[in-house]
Amino acid sequence: MEKLTIGIIGAGRIGRMHAENIVYIPNVKIKTISDLFIENAKLWAEQIGIQNVTTNYQDILNDPEIDAIFICSPTSTHGSIIKEAARAGKHIFCEKPVSFSTEETKEALEVVKEAGVKLQVGFNRRFDPNFKKVHDTVKEGKVGEPHILKITSRDPEPPPAEYIKNSGGLFFDMAIHDYDMARYVIGSEVEEVYVQGVNLVDPIFEELGDIDTAMTILKFENGAIGVIDNSRKAVYGYDQRLEVFGSKGSVTAQNEHPTNVEISTEDGVYKDKLKHFFLDRYKDAYMIETHAFIDSILNDKPLVCIGNDGLQAELIAKAARESFETGKPIKLIREEYSLL
Repeated sequence: MEKLTIGIIGAGRIGRMHAENIVYIPNVKIKTISDLFIENAKLWAEQIGIQNVTTNYQDILNDPEIDAIFICSPTSTHGSIIKEAARAGKHIFCEKPVSFSTEETKEALEVVKEAGVKLQVGFNRRFDPNFKKVHDTVKEGKVGEPHILKITSRDPEPPPAEYIKNSGGLFFDMAIHDYDMARYVIGSEVEEVYVQGVNLVDPIFEELGDIDTAMTILKFENGAIGVIDNSRKAVYGYDQRLEVFGSKGSVTAQNEHPTNVEISTEDGVYKDKLKHFFLDRYKDAYMIETHAFIDSILNDKPLVCIGNDGLQAELIAKAARESFETGKPIKLIREEYSLL
């Protein structure tokens, strides 16, 4: 394939970000974008050269000129759109998670497998240059056998109540990124999950049946253990750190700042607060993952983050929620869907 024509479903924050990244990629054209409230996006779409806008995403699926789609609509719609798109012969990029139900995810993956199309799940942190360097260092054996994984993932401020209500909760919305990162970096499946969670940031989380602070302990099949701490509010910025300690050493990815300037005076040593917004912190990662998806189609290359990765992260999130509710460690019954 020499050229790729894309349709985007969902013109919210993530959909617009992907569109603005794609328009600069050679041999790729965004033909159509859909959204239930497309009137709010018409001027923006015109400014970046998108030809068509529609309120009906099926206009995209029924267009024979469109080769691939980006699903950037609410999570509750992902599973059904994946199945429709696969049956229409479209390659699929889907933002995480695939769904809130592992059963629905498995159904979607089966349809993708039968259709023979590509499906990439949007765990963008795999493509962050710093985190990828940690992954590569571990995979190359430079720190020996992995013993301990530490992930810190803290938002700078809580999301609005309307978002919390439909997010799927901390485990499926926030920590699921870290569960995927844990598998990716350690290179082993998770066999047991134990969680402690509380509400310390804002009572709105408890009112909506969610939590805002959690610690997850993971036990991997290769014997390593991992600990992930999540908070919905870090007053100093978007806190994203990663460390793997092994038999021959350790490898660490630290936070990113707007600049690396450090000021030293008699009053102390100062530098910028952390990057505040996830689209700023992971700007490069989002661009790289988009290029990787397009390259996999144009040049028939393997995907980095396949459907099975989405399923495994959801299984961990499901176990985490069960552990939180029961107060007990949960053993995972692992399922794998190859070539997805």
